[in-house]
Amino acid sequence: MRFTLVTDGPTDSVLCRHIEWLLKKHVGLVPVESQWAEFRWLREPPTDLASKIAKAAELYPCDVLFVHRDAETEEPERRRDEIHAAVGKARLKVSQVCVIPVRMTEAWLLFDEAAVRWAAGNPNGEAELGLPHARAETLPNPKAVLHKALVTACGLAGRRRRTFDISQAVHQVAEYIDDFSPLLALPAFQALEKEVLAVLRNHPELCS
Repeated sequence: MRFTLVTDGPTDSVLCRHIEWLLKKHVGLVPVESQWAEFRWLREPPTDLASKIAKAAELYPCDVLFVHRDAETEEPERRRDEIHAAVGKARLKVSQVCVIPVRMTEAWLLFDEAAVRWAAGNPNGEAELGLPHARAETLPNPKAVLHKALVTACGLAGRRRRTFDISQAVHQVAEYIDDFSPLLALPAFQALEKEVLAVLRNHPELCS
């Protein structure tokens, strides 16, 4: 099974790891291949969501298209309606799934302290990181919480701390997570799984 992920921004490409885990949980031994719809190399990258969806379907053909929007200050249903409207405008012909973390993507990276420490390059560190775990979806700014945790976990000081690559570290947090099952306790991740299961039920050929 091949899926393509369309995101708000490049940092959100880490969601490919979440989706891979979720699909493998339900399709058994069927191989899963992920693609992030990267548009920055285009001379004229698409800007609105409908254009991104249409261009993703053209450049990154797939069995299922996942479309990400952060909820931020909006209700998840509002974002879901925006995605469905954009899908209709793009005349998408493949199945689609909405990916809508509460607030922002980083809320789905705050549950694994070991992954944060490894991504920070200091797996044996003992500094208190203050990760919220189960409260991640209630945070007003999970990105700031994750960035602060990574900087604390790295254990660097002075100039070396100032040159610590936060963006790279965020991507590595997702790479170091093997088990995303703790997220199944969060309503937004439950909604994602529900949509995935609906697509798989309607298209059993994807599971064989």
